Amino acid sequence: MTETAQPKRTWQQVDGVLLLDKPLGLTSNDALQKARRLFSAAKGGHTGTLDPAATGLLPLCFGEATKFSADLLDADKTYEAVLQLGVTTDSGDAEGQVVATALVTVDEAAVRQVLAQFMGDIWQVPPMHSALKRNGRPLYELARQGIEVEREARAVTIHALELLAFAGASLALRVRCSKGTYIRTLAADLGRALGCGAHLTALRRTAVGDLDLAGAVTLAELEALAEVERRQRLQPVDALLRSLPRVDLADLAAERFSHGNPVDLPPGLSGKIRVYADGRLIGVGEPSVDQRLWPKRLVQLSV
Repeated sequence: MTETAQPKRTWQQVDGVLLLDKPLGLTSNDALQKARRLFSAAKGGHTGTLDPAATGLLPLCFGEATKFSADLLDADKTYEAVLQLGVTTDSGDAEGQVVATALVTVDEAAVRQVLAQFMGDIWQVPPMHSALKRNGRPLYELARQGIEVEREARAVTIHALELLAFAGASLALRVRCSKGTYIRTLAADLGRALGCGAHLTALRRTAVGDLDLAGAVTLAELEALAEVERRQRLQPVDALLRSLPRVDLADLAAERFSHGNPVDLPPGLSGKIRVYADGRLIGVGEPSVDQRLWPKRLVQLSV
């Protein structure tokens, strides 16, 4: 019996941003590749990993949008987290081994008092069960071998820490934090401050910068859609850039900018600037000391 040959996939130029609601148990790269195949997108990338044990917002970039994926790496993130008090694990989450247990005697007032102590700029020691590298090897590989190495504490910022629910040994929080914040480390540190220990049992990312779950879609929902309907779920390339100031250029200036040349900078602007011509994004620029707007990234969108 001869097997029927599968038709060869034709990869296409697809430009845009997909707000994916990542499912539990899938790595960020696996989620990206599944979505990329559904769109037959020739080029794709994500804007920073979301752990397999976490669900929620994972912005995916296709085509020209990949040029701006790094811009979201620095963005604040918002999470909803569930902690179990009284149990400490070696990884800070439910996948680790239990290393200590304690009776939970704290009340809501004590919890709120401790939460207040973690607001603002704090120091965190990154967990061993993380993708940070030591001599080229991810720390989680060392952790699986029972090896623990010293890690330097680093500064992060907790912008908001809201108590959503507290019942017995279960604690639900909403956290808005800076890049590089480990919620499992925050859970362990909170448990230590409460005197009973804690670990993270569930994590859902609800926002990355200005993007949130309101327009997100699951892989199952994407798969059920026709191709034209899938394309309609894509956000424009500049969805990643909405927090940047905008400049619209006329004909000659737009042509100069598109060819990599500087143009006059409107007064009062600084930092990265998104640049448009005829209502269409043509790139991102940065001012120079002589107040000229220099192209840093240019886009060539498919028509």
